[in-house]
Amino acid sequence: MIAETVCSAVSAAGLGIAAVTAYRRRFLAAARIAAYALIPVGLVMTGVVEWLADTAFSPTAWAGFAVLGVSWLLFLTTRTVERRRGGTRKERKAAARGAAEREAVVPAASGPSLGPGSRPASRPAGKARGEDDFSDIEAILKKHGI
Repeated sequence: MIAETVCSAVSAAGLGIAAVTAYRRRFLAAARIAAYALIPVGLVMTGVVEWLADTAFSPTAWAGFAVLGVSWLLFLTTRTVERRRGGTRKERKAAARGAAEREAVVPAASGPSLGPGSRPASRPAGKARGEDDFSDIEAILKKHGI
């Protein structure tokens, strides 16, 4: 009962503001304000306000919202775990099969392997990664007498 009265008062105030806006010859804005002002009355007439008031004070409705929240959290958790693992079991099996087929098609001696412990062909085997840079620096320092 109170919700219906409040909605009617809000609509009446909105229609009053729309009338003042139309009096100032801003008809498009007045029509928009009137449209917004009629929404609360429409919600009261359709019964949405009564349903919302009943839902807000119903323990069963709040328990239902809690169940929906738990369901949503479970869905979110399973999707996160699935993405970290790399998809579903079916997708992982298909990817493993595809990798095995690609290895069977590509010849083993197609080029140098760059796996762990292997070096690119352009780097000499005797020098470590940073020794080239230090020899250049030493040559510059000797040139300047340092």
